[in-house]
Amino acid sequence: MTELEHEALRGLLGAWALRACPTDEAAELERHFDACPDCAEEGARLRHAAGRLAPDDPLDRPDGLRQQVLDFCLSRRAPELPLAPWVGPYAAETAKLDALLRDLGRSEWQETVELPWHGGVLRRNPAEVVCHLAAVDGLLAATLGLPDPVEPSATEILARVPAQARSSYEPWGHLVERSDRLADSRAGLSPDTVRTLWRQQSLAVIRTVQPDSAGLVRYGPGAELPVRDAFVDRAFECWIHGEDVARAVDYPYAGPAPQHLRQMVDLAARMLPTVLAGLRTAAYAGTAGRPRPAARLLKLVIEGPAAGEWLIPLDAERHPEPEPDAEPVAELVMDGIEFCQLAAAHRDPDRLPVGEYGDRAAIREVLTAVPLLSRP
Repeated sequence: MTELEHEALRGLLGAWALRACPTDEAAELERHFDACPDCAEEGARLRHAAGRLAPDDPLDRPDGLRQQVLDFCLSRRAPELPLAPWVGPYAAETAKLDALLRDLGRSEWQETVELPWHGGVLRRNPAEVVCHLAAVDGLLAATLGLPDPVEPSATEILARVPAQARSSYEPWGHLVERSDRLADSRAGLSPDTVRTLWRQQSLAVIRTVQPDSAGLVRYGPGAELPVRDAFVDRAFECWIHGEDVARAVDYPYAGPAPQHLRQMVDLAARMLPTVLAGLRTAAYAGTAGRPRPAARLLKLVIEGPAAGEWLIPLDAERHPEPEPDAEPVAELVMDGIEFCQLAAAHRDPDRLPVGEYGDRAAIREVLTAVPLLSRP
């Protein structure tokens, strides 16, 4: 056996210890143990350590053993499928949520999970949360040519809405309906089967997408994203709802990797002008002829792992592109995790610790708009 082959097998030890290896790889590694006492000893030690994570124990031990084993796996083994940078967040967040769901016991699958958004709070059990993620992911899957798990399709549903009413049709109500129909259709299945179906779908999406995949993922009338942005959006919701489930079952749940978090912040920052435009259109309805403020910019400064700066046009409906030499009227400084939590309507904008400089009215305008990015 060459040194390269030996290292490839050695790189499987962490996954083998967690019983996460495909059957053929596990069999090959176990045959290797007969000829390599060092790998056999290390494999036994890792599996013994993983065995300490019994179902009746806390879902993560205080010494972070589980995370140490997972980090070992990721550091020793190259990814099976190279991913475009904008697919990475979705791959990571779906894998993290899958690890949480695998740990849930029978009673934890019955817990009530609260899903706050700007329209209120939905209450679902973890299996129904998974169905919600699968139902919305189905719109991305269909764009990539994969089956939509919800029948009838989104196109058929929207076709039922009268043409004159489609512009005002509430897209988020459509997503709730999709989720509830999928949950109803899978209500007789075991929670682990529901998890498996969702996981198979997420892996199929990851394996199907190509770096040049194009098209728009349509969430509803007037709500659509390019495929690459939709992957980041789906990663964001998977993280947020994974954290919702973790909170319900008292499970420690880490935030996204810094490079993934920054992509989520960037997407939210790019979507903000559209929300602000809607607010301003509503505010000036029926005031034809009344002068409006000149074009303004706000500088959003994100601190922490996702550190960066974004210029947010506050009057996007009139000035979609800021002038090169335009000066911001205000500066808003906040942590990246807190910004994303606010975008998910999981934080109160009036109680969020932020740095504020300049036009306070403009800052409040943005803080009020950010939670409107959320949806059920």
